[in-house]
Amino acid sequence: MITCYLRYVLDPDKISDFEAYGLMWIPLVKKFGGNHHGYFLPHEGANNIAVALFSFPSLAAYEQYRIDSQQDPACQEAYDFARRTKCIVSYERSFMRPVLGDFNKIPNIQ
Repeated sequence: MITCYLRYVLDPDKISDFEAYGLMWIPLVKKFGGNHHGYFLPHEGANNIAVALFSFPSLAAYEQYRIDSQQDPACQEAYDFARRTKCIVSYERSFMRPVLGDFNKIPNIQ
């Protein structure tokens, strides 16, 4: 499994637009075989940073999602919404692999 971590810099006056954008993407990621873990909006601290996390079974599955989403009308509508509203100033994307250990199998560290 691969998890995409997206860190957004937002226009702090357009948080509600970004929230609407995020609500568009959650079902779209699921539609293309991913598991969306949600968008995390500013609450305390910086007022212009948000995060999104979603996973795919593999990097290849994520790459296929990226290709397929370019042709999907609902995905294009979401992209266009972000461009029109200018709610996103910038973003960075990182890929991580989760550690989902079974606590009953903690290795003996000496």
